[in-house]
Amino acid sequence: MNIFSTNPAQNPLFQTIRRRRGKVQDPHITLAHGSGGKAMRDLIDDIFVNTFDNSILSQLEDQATFNLASLIQQGDRLAFTTDSYVVDPLFFPGSNIGELAINGTVNDLAVSGAKPLYLSCSVILEEGFAIETLRRIAESMQTAAKKAAVQIVTGDTKVVHRGAADKLFINTAGIGVIPAGVTISAHNIQPGDAVIINGEVGNHGTAILIARGELALETDIESDCQPLNDLVQTILNVCPQIHAMRDATRGGLATVLNEFALSSHVGIRLHENYIPIREEVKGFCEILGLDPLYLANEGKLVVVVRPENAETVLSAMKSHPVGKHACIIGEAIPSPPGVVLLKTTFGTERILDMLVGDQLPRIC
Repeated sequence: MNIFSTNPAQNPLFQTIRRRRGKVQDPHITLAHGSGGKAMRDLIDDIFVNTFDNSILSQLEDQATFNLASLIQQGDRLAFTTDSYVVDPLFFPGSNIGELAINGTVNDLAVSGAKPLYLSCSVILEEGFAIETLRRIAESMQTAAKKAAVQIVTGDTKVVHRGAADKLFINTAGIGVIPAGVTISAHNIQPGDAVIINGEVGNHGTAILIARGELALETDIESDCQPLNDLVQTILNVCPQIHAMRDATRGGLATVLNEFALSSHVGIRLHENYIPIREEVKGFCEILGLDPLYLANEGKLVVVVRPENAETVLSAMKSHPVGKHACIIGEAIPSPPGVVLLKTTFGTERILDMLVGDQLPRIC
């Protein structure tokens, strides 16, 4: 074989040489880390390429490329989503902004019935941000990605002047494959359908507010940040004909159900006695005048199924660690269309309207 060949595939010397990855030397982010030069390459190599290491990312192209044949073997449609994360504080009980970014995007794909596969990661860094903090966040992202069985395959890094951002913002986008025969949409909901949730609501919002240290309150409540894709697969294994499914993040359970009711032109009745809420969360909300049904969650999904499938789906959810506290909490009703009603513990009913404003800003 010609060792002077210009074809890398035929050159044994080329095959044995790997580009030496850089290592960041500064303790804090500087404007040079966003300049496109060596400092930026060292940062990307050290923090992101080394941490997220996989065969697609290591190509270091301006895009990630995939084999279409392998995707088609897994389903007949692609699901694509994107989200940005600006949570304050960056670290909070039970999780952090990095893990949140991975799980949030995985879950947005999963509730469509898709198998999440590939994610992108773009970061906006403020000048002066600590390198070791960034490293911790990147490592938590990789841990979350492995747990959810996805790969972070492309990304982008930007640096802004001190004071032009609040430490760190993350954007993640993701693609997944939807199996044939799975069509999940809020438009499918019919009167009589059962509404199921996989566990306690309001934990994430409560954990964030307490972590901000603005209140003299102590609690062991942690964020429920977790991937839901394995739970979704468990559900689809027993009932592929799920009518609707969505994760209850910003705006909480009440907002998701209002979106369902408006999309499907049916009413939804919830039973307050059936909704799982920790007593600590109830007490926290009573003190501050908040409603736990509007608090953000990061590991809760709402499933709507035909009444004859409800017990089968509920049993499957309860068999999974992420769904062990699952409950049937309500049903779809023919009227009033587009309205969510809450049957209270006193036997009365009240309208559970769409959230106006924001109870807690920068929650995710």
